[in-house]
Amino acid sequence: MTGQPNMPGRSPMPMPGLNLDYPMSLGTFDKYEDAQRAVDYLSDHEFPVQNCMIVGTELKQVERVTGRLTRQKVMVGGALSGAWMGLFVGLVFSLFAAGTTMVTVISTVLFGVVFGLIWALIGYAATGGHRDFTSVTQVVATKYEVLCEHKFAQQAREMLARMPGHQQPYTA
Repeated sequence: MTGQPNMPGRSPMPMPGLNLDYPMSLGTFDKYEDAQRAVDYLSDHEFPVQNCMIVGTELKQVERVTGRLTRQKVMVGGALSGAWMGLFVGLVFSLFAAGTTMVTVISTVLFGVVFGLIWALIGYAATGGHRDFTSVTQVVATKYEVLCEHKFAQQAREMLARMPGHQQPYTA
């Protein structure tokens, strides 16, 4: 976990605060709450927890289907999106135009509605009916590994072994 492997033409970008020099696993847990409880126990017992990190592993993407995507929904969404963009452009134009502020804003909103509607329908037609639904996606971890700086790992393991109700985590 000290960085990404070198990719051709790229140097690793260290992320401050997300690196450990020589991380060692204290265990892998099925639930984030169990990994959090282990680190909290270490913190409660004066362990230098700034040398620990919880890493979500075995990632999977979950997609929740939220509804059907119809031509009417595409049209309404495109029109609303275009109206917002038109309103923004109209307000910016009205800052620099003299006089006809309301006419400028209304005309850009109307133009935005038409443009957004046409653009949304073109995009919908381009899918050819292969994705006629709406959804939300999220990447989730199925396991959580607690890592610790190598010089503190043995001390942390001994402390966790004394944790009340502590179940032995999977070991790496």
